[in-house]
Amino acid sequence: MRIVVVGDVILDVDLTGTATRLSPDAPVPVVDVANIRRRAGGAGLVARMLVQDGWPVTLVTVLADDDAGRQLEAALAGVRLVAGPSASPTPVKTRVRAGTHPVVRFDQGCGGVPVPEVTPAMLRAVEKAGAVIVADYGRGLAANPRLRELLAGLADDVPVVWDPHPSGALPVAGVSVVTPNLAEAHQAAGSRASGLFGSAADGAAEVAGILLDEWRSRAVLVTTGERGALLLRDRDRTPRPVPAPRVEAGDPCGAGDRLAASLAVHLLGGRDLEDASVLAVHEAADFLAAGGVGSLPDPPAHGRPRHRTAEPLLLARRVRENGGTVVATGGCFDLLHAGHVRSLTAARELGDCLIVCLNSDDSVRRLKGDQRPIMNQQDRAELLAALECVDAVLIFEEDTPEAALDRLRPDIWVKGGDYKGARLPEAELVESWGGRCVTVPYQPARSTTVLADALAKVS
Repeated sequence: MRIVVVGDVILDVDLTGTATRLSPDAPVPVVDVANIRRRAGGAGLVARMLVQDGWPVTLVTVLADDDAGRQLEAALAGVRLVAGPSASPTPVKTRVRAGTHPVVRFDQGCGGVPVPEVTPAMLRAVEKAGAVIVADYGRGLAANPRLRELLAGLADDVPVVWDPHPSGALPVAGVSVVTPNLAEAHQAAGSRASGLFGSAADGAAEVAGILLDEWRSRAVLVTTGERGALLLRDRDRTPRPVPAPRVEAGDPCGAGDRLAASLAVHLLGGRDLEDASVLAVHEAADFLAAGGVGSLPDPPAHGRPRHRTAEPLLLARRVRENGGTVVATGGCFDLLHAGHVRSLTAARELGDCLIVCLNSDDSVRRLKGDQRPIMNQQDRAELLAALECVDAVLIFEEDTPEAALDRLRPDIWVKGGDYKGARLPEAELVESWGGRCVTVPYQPARSTTVLADALAKVS
């Protein structure tokens, strides 16, 4: 069934370069811009994420007839677009970065605007939704009365995820979940909150309860940055923390959009909201670990979306829904060698996708000592993902892959043939959901330790 993204679109412009000197006019860095990238932001970013993951998506929005609007429409190539006219200029957010570090952002046309009209085609597109994401970026579309009436009626029948904005409209009553971050939640609660802003757990629980009463939604999921999120449901009012895996990420831009997109996918698939929230928080962390918005490919030529594999859990779900077999394997892969490639190739031949569960840097250090890993987790993940036989990489923090496997639930779990004749440690877990464990041929005289020792002798 089709996911419909409803909301405001923004043209995001990224200026990236290097900063090696200060301006002679003022003590500010001079950025020598090497790359300019224009991409769809706001509701457009949510839609692009879902299209890159292979989901059928319709974006319902309004577009201005100006140069920025035409650039934005080009950035939405490959997205099924149902757009009405906008009487306001296209909002543009320009970010300047020196390497991966933000320097400044300046906004154009992002102030208050009149509520736009909706067309019959826009309403018909929303009516056909199997799930709805409202990405409100304060540009007025979510305040349109006709659209709000339609969304309120749909909320009884389909999952509706509402991503609010401080200057946007209140969510309509009855939506499945509203997803403010902690700052947005405190701002929305205002003076009714006691001011427990410094305590993520207590502060999030308090404001979630206030907003649940005000918004009359079925649930509120308050995101709390690197600590994850807190879920409060109207049916039992029990705060449920949702911890996030620790990731190394410089720019959190797009994490909230990734969270909302993942929630809609899992609710559409029949997951309980608590399970969907856990998966969505982890997928938002995976998104940031993979490079965030910087990892999203440019719009495809001729409007044809390219396959992207940054979200392994979504990939696994899509393969299963198409009747395919999900294969997973795991390890540190500290120095990628021929033995790894042969084993991975053999594993990929067992099914329709291969997902590698990769030990994080901290996990490798605990298992192999302070001198390891030789390469950091992002480099290891990038090398693995570059192999034709690998479809996605899932980084996990624990010493064993059981928690990652429980999230992924592969049909086949593969290990090297050095386990031959012995029951795999993960066998009981994998068999609990009907999966099976398989060993592939072991490659003698090829190992990371042997390779590292050889390199040490010639260094």
